Amino acid sequence: MDNIKFAESSVIIGKIRCGENVYISQGAVLRSKDDSISIGNSSMVLENSVIIGTKDNPVKVGSKTVFGHKCVIIGAEIGNLCEIGNGVTMLPGSKIGNMCIFGEGTIIPKGTVIPDESVVVGRPAKVIRKLTEDDKNMIKRMRGNDISLKEFKENIFEKEGEVNMGTLHRFKDKYPSIADSAFIHQSAELTGDVIVGENSKIGSGVKIIGDSHGPVRIGKNVNILENTVLHLLPDNQLIIEDNVSIGPSCIVHGTVVGENTVIEAGSIICDYSKLGKNTLVKSGSLVKQRSEFGENEILEGFPAKSIGKNESKMEKPDWIL
Repeated sequence: MDNIKFAESSVIIGKIRCGENVYISQGAVLRSKDDSISIGNSSMVLENSVIIGTKDNPVKVGSKTVFGHKCVIIGAEIGNLCEIGNGVTMLPGSKIGNMCIFGEGTIIPKGTVIPDESVVVGRPAKVIRKLTEDDKNMIKRMRGNDISLKEFKENIFEKEGEVNMGTLHRFKDKYPSIADSAFIHQSAELTGDVIVGENSKIGSGVKIIGDSHGPVRIGKNVNILENTVLHLLPDNQLIIEDNVSIGPSCIVHGTVVGENTVIEAGSIICDYSKLGKNTLVKSGSLVKQRSEFGENEILEGFPAKSIGKNESKMEKPDWIL
């Protein structure tokens, strides 16, 4: 397949269209719903990054673009020769031009358009300047002094379905209890005092740790997406109520999450906090320890604050499993 390399611990779900010399690194997850991910020649997706394409928001990546560690890309279009720092999040409908540089931890909001040759930082992202000649030389040097672009030669890599069940670990006298209708991806790991309810889905690379610190209770119809971690401090509990959706690369620690809540990609929820029913936590937000929010809140920021109210019941996002 024209020197395409997928690391052994990477996960491919659905149909991926790749050019020549594409590299997908360890722990990276690419999930393509309805044939919705295309990656150009000589592009790289580094460790523990997550790329999710959907029918309404496909992912299109140009050639010689490099994603750093733990990036999250959902339904974005990215041009050629981009340098994307560690921990960058790009949200549905965002469009990135050619030869752009992104600082670490940058969040690109939904529908944002970034012009060619931009330097971009911030949460949310801001274009702070155009590329200098030094910037362009760095991009060229990082690509072996060759920024020429070849014609895209498509290779199709397809994996049908997802394999159930993940790895379950005993901790002392506690062992995870999984409902028969629940789905646990084969690369997920659950440890100790964990209960997963009916029809819930745990994505690839997820770690849920219910060790001696306390119980983890996951309700019905819950989605916990790729490379998310659930854990808790001592003398605490972690309760995820029914119909909750947790996006990729989140950290959820010792909290109570009310039913029908949506926690978007890359968010951090800290111990002893509480989220009311039908809450929306926007991408990259931090809910501090011991924070409590009522029902129907929209939370955003680092730390998170309420920026408004949901006027109706939250719909399941299209990026869920």
